[in-house]
Amino acid sequence: MSETAAERESMEFDVVIVGAGPAGLSAAIRLKQVNPDLSVVVLEKGSEVGAHILSGCVLDPSSLDKLLPEWRSEETPIRQRVTADKFYVYGPHGSVRLPNFGLPKLMDNHDNYVVSLGLVCKWLAEKAEALGVEIYPGFAASEILFDEAGAVRGVATGDMGIERSGEPGPNYQPGMELIGKYVLIGEGVRGSLAKELIARFDLAKEADAPKFGIGIKELWQIDPAKAKPGLIQHSFGWPLDMKTGGGSFLYHLENNQVYVGFVVHLNYANPYLNPFEEFQRFKTHPDIADLLEGGKRLSYGARAISEGGYQSVPKLVFPGGALLGCSAGFVNVPRIKGVHNAISSGMQAAEAAADAIASGRAQDELAPYEAGWRASPIGRDLFRVRNVKPLWSKYGTALGIVAGGLDMWAHQLIGRSLFGTLKHGKTDAASTEPAAKHKPIAYPKPDGVLTFDKTSSVFLSNTNHEEDQPVHLKVKDMHLQKASEHDVYAGLSQRYCPAGVYEWIEEGADAPRYQINAQNCVHCKTCDIKDPNGNITWVPPQGAEGPVYGTM
Repeated sequence: MSETAAERESMEFDVVIVGAGPAGLSAAIRLKQVNPDLSVVVLEKGSEVGAHILSGCVLDPSSLDKLLPEWRSEETPIRQRVTADKFYVYGPHGSVRLPNFGLPKLMDNHDNYVVSLGLVCKWLAEKAEALGVEIYPGFAASEILFDEAGAVRGVATGDMGIERSGEPGPNYQPGMELIGKYVLIGEGVRGSLAKELIARFDLAKEADAPKFGIGIKELWQIDPAKAKPGLIQHSFGWPLDMKTGGGSFLYHLENNQVYVGFVVHLNYANPYLNPFEEFQRFKTHPDIADLLEGGKRLSYGARAISEGGYQSVPKLVFPGGALLGCSAGFVNVPRIKGVHNAISSGMQAAEAAADAIASGRAQDELAPYEAGWRASPIGRDLFRVRNVKPLWSKYGTALGIVAGGLDMWAHQLIGRSLFGTLKHGKTDAASTEPAAKHKPIAYPKPDGVLTFDKTSSVFLSNTNHEEDQPVHLKVKDMHLQKASEHDVYAGLSQRYCPAGVYEWIEEGADAPRYQINAQNCVHCKTCDIKDPNGNITWVPPQGAEGPVYGTM
C-alpha cells in the first residue's frame, strides 16, 4: 500500500455508484425500493448534482413511469409536453420540411417532454436522498480499487491540494476510499474509470468499434412573439457537407426560452473542420437567425455523445460491478435520446445487485444484467436503429439517411432489417485523414450578437479550474503530438475542442509550442476520442471543478 493510500479514510457500503446522472440516480432509487436496508452512496464530480449534466433534452418518460409511477401527480421539472414535431433538410438559403407521415413511428415525439436534464437530475437526487441514499457532490472518483483476486472492491476519490509540480500543497487532503459489495459506473460518455475497466477486463472484445459525436448547445431567451413552447425541430444538411454526419435540434421550453444545439459525428475526415464554428454558421441560416433575432444567449455547453449503439455496447459486467447509461453506450442515435435507456439500465443493474446481495454474494459478476439487457426495452430500442449510423457513415447524409429510414420502416412493418447488422469499422480517431488531402476551411468572424467565439462561450458555461494543479489532460508523448497531430493533421485539436483548451503557439524560438489551457475544459472528452494517435487522456481534475450548467 502506498503512503497516500495508507492515509485515506475508508467507508463501506453495500453499493457504490459513480455518477449522479439519470443512470446512477435511478440505480440508487431502485436499490432502496427493492431493499430499504441497503446502504447506497453516489459520488458526483460536479459541484452539485446537475452541474455537469448536458443533454438536448427531449425526455421519453417510458422508463421513468416504471421507476416512479407517481411522478405525474407531483411537482416536478418535467412540465413542458411536446406540442409539435418537425424535421427539416437545410440548404444554405432555405429548408425543406419532411412530412411526419413519412417517418417511422419510433421517431414520433408527441408523448415526450422538453426538459432541463440538470433539473431532472436534481429532482431525482431529492427522491434518492428521501429514500436514504447518501450523495456526495464535489468528489470525483479517480481510482478503481481492486482486491487480491482482481475484482473491483471500490473506488477512491482524488487527492485534493496537489500543486502543479505534483507535490502536496499546504491545503493537501488525501482522497477517500469507498468500498462496496458492488460498484456501478454511471459516469457518462468516455468516463475515465469506465475506459480503464473496459481495457482491464477486455469488455469490448466482442463489440464493434465505439463511435461518438460532439454535441454543442446554447440556451437562448427569445422574443415572446416567436416562442412556441413544446415545439421541437430537428434538421440535417447545411452547413455540413453530405459526407459529414450531424444535424441540429431546437427545443422550445417555457418562459420564452429555446435550446439550440448542433451535433457533429466525430468520424469526420477533414482535420480542418471545426465543430464549434459549424454550429456558429448554423445559426446564420435564415430560419435560425430569424428565430434568434432580438434574443439573448444565456448559456453554453458541449459534451461527447455515444453513437455506436447496439453493435458497440461492451460487456456490461465485470467482477465487482457494472456499466450503466452512457458509460455503456445506450444512446439511440436517430432519436437523439438516451435518458430513458439510462434510467432503465440503472434499474436493471440495481435489481441484479440487490438480488446478489440478498443471496450473500459480493464482488462477482452481475450476470442477469448482462444476460437480460438485449431482450429488455433497451435492447429493443437500440436493435431496430442499429444500422442507421453505419449506413450514414458509409453512404453519406443523403443516401445514408434514406437507407436508414427504409431500414427503420422495415423493422416497423416486417420486424426485421434489410441489411442484417452492419459494422462501424474504423474508430473516430482512425477516420481522420491527413491535412494534405484537404483544404483549410475559412470560417467567418463572430459578430458577438448571433455568433460567438470560444472564449465568451466558455465564460457562459461557468467553467472554473484551479490553475495551480496538475493538468488533467494527459499527453503521453509530446514528440508524437508535434510530429503527427501538428505536422500531419495540422493541429486539429485546436479545432475539435469546443472550449479553446488546445493551442499550437507558432511564435518564438521554441515554435511550435503546444499549450494546454486546462482551465477552459468543459469535460466534453472529445480530445480523448478524436486525437488520431490516442495520445491524449482525459482524467478528472481535483475537486468539484469544471462547468456549472444550471438549467442546461
